[in-house]
Amino acid sequence: MSRKTKKEIYKIIWTILAVSFGILMITPLVFMISTSLKTDNQIWKYDIQWIPDPIILENYKRVFTEMPFGRFFLNSVIVAGGVTLGQIVTGYLAAYAFARIRFFGRDQIFMLFLATMMIPGYVLIIPQYIMVDRLGLMNSYAAMILPTMVTAFSIFLLRNFMYSIPMELDEAAMIDGCSRLQILTRIIVPLTKPALSAMVIFVFMTAWNNFLWPLLVTSSESMRTIPLALSYFQTSNDAEYGPLMAAALAASMPILVLFMLAQNKFIEGMTMSGVKG
Repeated sequence: MSRKTKKEIYKIIWTILAVSFGILMITPLVFMISTSLKTDNQIWKYDIQWIPDPIILENYKRVFTEMPFGRFFLNSVIVAGGVTLGQIVTGYLAAYAFARIRFFGRDQIFMLFLATMMIPGYVLIIPQYIMVDRLGLMNSYAAMILPTMVTAFSIFLLRNFMYSIPMELDEAAMIDGCSRLQILTRIIVPLTKPALSAMVIFVFMTAWNNFLWPLLVTSSESMRTIPLALSYFQTSNDAEYGPLMAAALAASMPILVLFMLAQNKFIEGMTMSGVKG
């Protein structure tokens, strides 16, 4: 068997594996869409019916009429947007310092800061809760946004990308009279857009899907976010899967749209941050 033939066979095998993996990954989404368009009788059939017959929209109607879905959606947008914006600001400032400014103990401090990624997030919930409570921020947007405005992940991702940018750009800008902040905003930020896109998707998705922390720090219905809203169609013994899948699909749309719009930059950012760091 020739080398060319072997390459073609390997290519076919990898294509089959990639397609199979893609189908496996998209199956839950297809099942969720299918279930959201079914009646209860169709949902509880023994055989899975992928194409509903008949197709109904009653589940979506219930989502928007039986609970204040619009308010929950707005809360999630505010919280996820606030967390993302906060991490962009703090991440860029810290990453610039660690990557572009030389000072005593810089690498050691960065490694120590990076070590905080090894600490499970659940360990920090109690001290964060106590701090938020004593500051009088309970049941507010600040309680859900402030504790996660700084993360080692965002700083690590941006720092790795910045580290590969030639220092001569900073030196030339300083000669022209630019300050550190001007160098960051006018030179570094435009050059790190791929890493920024990857970071924004990760941070926004994590904040959007966060369930436990909003549950702990909010007490009124008007402050609930989308993940908490899904409990409307769940009880301790049962769940209304039709409306639940409809609400889950509506809650997933912003993440899907965001990824579709920025997928090229996301892949580029993750690849270059990993290789160049």
